[in-house]
Amino acid sequence: MGFKAFALLIMATVALGQREPTKDLCRRFGHQAAVVDQKLYIDGGQINWRSSTERPRTNFSNTFLGYHDLTKSPLGVDFPPLVANLSKNSSVPSVSGGQLWPDAVNKKFYLFGGEVSLAPSAPNLFSYDILNDQWESLGSPDKNIQSVSWAASVGVSTLGQGYSLGGYLNNATVPNWGSNQFATSQLIRYDMDARTWTNSSGPDGINGPGTAEGAMVYVPASNGGMLVHFGGVLVQANGTTSAKPMSTIHIYDIKSSIWYKQTATGPTAGGIPADRRKFCADAAWSADKSSYNIYLYGGQGFGTNVGYDDMWILSLPSFQWIPFYQSEASQAKPKHSLSCNIVNGGQMLIVGGQWPMDSETCDSGEIWAVHNADIGKVSTRPWEVYKTNITTYSVPPEVISAVGGSPLGQATNRSPKNGFENADLNVLFQKQAIIANRTATRAVPAATGAGNAAGGNGSRLPTGAIAGIAVGGAILITALILGLWFFMRQKRRKVSNRGVPPPISKDLPAYTQTPFSPTKYSDALPKAPEPPKQHYQLATTPEPVELYGSQGNHYQPVRQNSHNSHIPMRQESNSSLFGSMYPPSSRSPPPFDKPSPNPSTFSDGRTELSSSKSETYYGSPTSIVTPLHASLSQGRNSRPPDSYYSP
Repeated sequence: MGFKAFALLIMATVALGQREPTKDLCRRFGHQAAVVDQKLYIDGGQINWRSSTERPRTNFSNTFLGYHDLTKSPLGVDFPPLVANLSKNSSVPSVSGGQLWPDAVNKKFYLFGGEVSLAPSAPNLFSYDILNDQWESLGSPDKNIQSVSWAASVGVSTLGQGYSLGGYLNNATVPNWGSNQFATSQLIRYDMDARTWTNSSGPDGINGPGTAEGAMVYVPASNGGMLVHFGGVLVQANGTTSAKPMSTIHIYDIKSSIWYKQTATGPTAGGIPADRRKFCADAAWSADKSSYNIYLYGGQGFGTNVGYDDMWILSLPSFQWIPFYQSEASQAKPKHSLSCNIVNGGQMLIVGGQWPMDSETCDSGEIWAVHNADIGKVSTRPWEVYKTNITTYSVPPEVISAVGGSPLGQATNRSPKNGFENADLNVLFQKQAIIANRTATRAVPAATGAGNAAGGNGSRLPTGAIAGIAVGGAILITALILGLWFFMRQKRRKVSNRGVPPPISKDLPAYTQTPFSPTKYSDALPKAPEPPKQHYQLATTPEPVELYGSQGNHYQPVRQNSHNSHIPMRQESNSSLFGSMYPPSSRSPPPFDKPSPNPSTFSDGRTELSSSKSETYYGSPTSIVTPLHASLSQGRNSRPPDSYYSP
């Protein structure tokens, strides 16, 4: 009976360890993301678990709130580690396609809108207090503002404002909606300091078509900054939908509250991204702000086109689409419903995404479905491991070829190919936004350390972590008590039987058997004992995981086997929970046209995991031995320059 109880406790402990995102994540998509104080927060969306046995994999609502620590890139992992011990109770909805607006001044972020898996509640704005690991409900907005999903959204922390353009109204966003899905055309603004809402018309006016599934970014041009919107779906009043052309760019001047339209062109006739939706985008700009470069990745297509596996740059104010990465047709892996966040100016972290052509393969679960784009091509290639020492933006060669200048700026081509469609834009892009420093509306630490900016204040543990420790401690104590009881019971049995001779058969004479050696005998003569053998342990050194990718110039994907993709996906093994990272046939990426001319000038800036922090960081469960390469840095194991991770 005691043994059964002990076994049940062990099984319960194993069950608690399953479906924990730092260890069991397979794929994630439809989430919201925001950066505050060197932490990339990921909230909501859908998750596929590695331990799940269903095929195709079941989509689960992600109820965890976590972040990637941007100050670390541990050896052998090479990406910001995931921490998922933040508080989020059932009163805070877990949504897909919502908006997450960061407020770095007050150490908060705001959650609004999105679709829920159960019946939706009335529109509500939630804020998360990073310093105290607490959520707060701020109530429903006024101005007849409804909760929407898949809107084009951006939060501007320097302004203390969150923006949302368009979005869907449906049964998953509005209580008792009861009709067909509809898209709005409104631009919503939330002022974080004044806690006020503004509801104004979008670029197509009040009576124009609604829009959804596009992207909107902020650039510090004009007097007070600009919002740039492109892509997605247009929804007419009668419900018919169409693609919004990627050549149509809408610009919102924040200070004057005026919308402008400009047509973008490519380096050649027709050389612009194909129409798409549910892609991700973010913006970076040169040091002198002579060019503002918006990076786009992936997206879902229209009609029979399932999607895209490519990256483009929209450079302003020349309004040129510039190809940055094109997958080969045989290796393309279309992806949508993902997030893009440019961190520290020089790298863009692409997290998650849904593969319409593959419903089973895990998306690099050992690195939590995170991929990194070297947007300045410091490494001479578009995909690279995450490096903590890249903290500035360099204009990549592709942009320099199109607009002139240097990696620092000095762009010479600062107008569209066919001129500005509104002369005001020419004037506005000659100005740079000068934004006054915001003052925190609550008491915040004078200097919040990057390594402890979220997830608690010093030694304080989140509520979820405390509950986990309590449950784990109770199980451990119970297991120890049962183990001690079992040990003492066995010991008492041995003591009670000591000195009692074994029963002797009545039919056979009793005898005692002399102990013998297991040494093999070839005859009756004894042999001299062999000298003891010495055993040696070979030293083992864990190597960093291998990277993989490719380049090409084909824009449209084709259906193909997952292991032939340029996308490095960790394959599951029958003999291991985590499995191997790739099949053997996909470990060697195709060669690049040009290796780095001087790779020794770049160091990776990655650090070991520190045990001094209160959080627990999880490294890669598996690793693959790769050849040593020391050209990127001295004194550590680096990857060859021809290997990397792409999404």
